[in-house]
Amino acid sequence: MRQQVLVLYLASSALDSAVVGWSRYDGTGRTRPTTGDSDEPPYSTGLAALHDGWRLFQASQLLPPQSGHEYDVSFLKHEFFFEKVEDGSGL
Repeated sequence: MRQQVLVLYLASSALDSAVVGWSRYDGTGRTRPTTGDSDEPPYSTGLAALHDGWRLFQASQLLPPQSGHEYDVSFLKHEFFFEKVEDGSGL
């Protein structure tokens, strides 16, 4: 069995909010996605990924900004990790 991982960065902490960034990793070796290989996200929302069979296994903590830092630019906060497990016997 081989794992595929999908990382979606959403506009908010809600799974039905828009995807604003993404990364894909394919442990099966069938595809070799790279950063910036597409202008369109693989899914419009995190919920759409769930509907397509991806399993959510991690979401980032919701941390309020420190006082005085509400408008600082930093990492994308709403990061969700999804996985699919595929049969790797044909590799």
